[in-house]
Amino acid sequence: MQKIYFVVVGKIKESFYREAVAEYVKRLSRFAKVEIKELAEGIDPEAEADDILRACKGYVVALAVEGEKCSSEQLAKKLGRLNDEGKDVTFVIGSSCGLSDRVKKAADYRLSFSDMTFPHQLMRVILAEQVYRAYMINAGSTYHK
Repeated sequence: MQKIYFVVVGKIKESFYREAVAEYVKRLSRFAKVEIKELAEGIDPEAEADDILRACKGYVVALAVEGEKCSSEQLAKKLGRLNDEGKDVTFVIGSSCGLSDRVKKAADYRLSFSDMTFPHQLMRVILAEQVYRAYMINAGSTYHK
C-alpha cells in the first residue's frame, strides 16, 4: 500500500479545518497509509528548510504558486504511476511565509493549484481532498463527477 505524507509547517488553529482534513485522511486510508507531519514555524522559509527536507520521503511534491498546474485527472494519473512504481509520495506545504527555494529545488515536482494565494490551513483541506479525489478517479468511482 502506498504511503502519502503531508509535510506541513505550522498548526491548524481552526477546528473546522482540522475536522475537514481528518475526514479526507480517513477516506484516503482505504487507498494509502497517510501521515501528517506538522513542523514548527521558523522565522522565515529558509529557517524551516532543513526540517522540511529531513521529513520528506519518496517522491516529493512541493506546493508552489510557480509550479505546474494540472487537472484532477492529471494528478490521478501521476499518483497512479507513482503507486505502480512502488513510490511513496510526500506533499509539502510551507508556512504562511512561503516555501524555501531550496525545498522547491529539491522537490521532484512543483505543483500549483492556482495563481491565487490561499491560507495554508485551507490549502491542507484542498490538497487532502484532491489527493482523495485522485484515488477515487483511479478507482473508477463516481465521486469525481
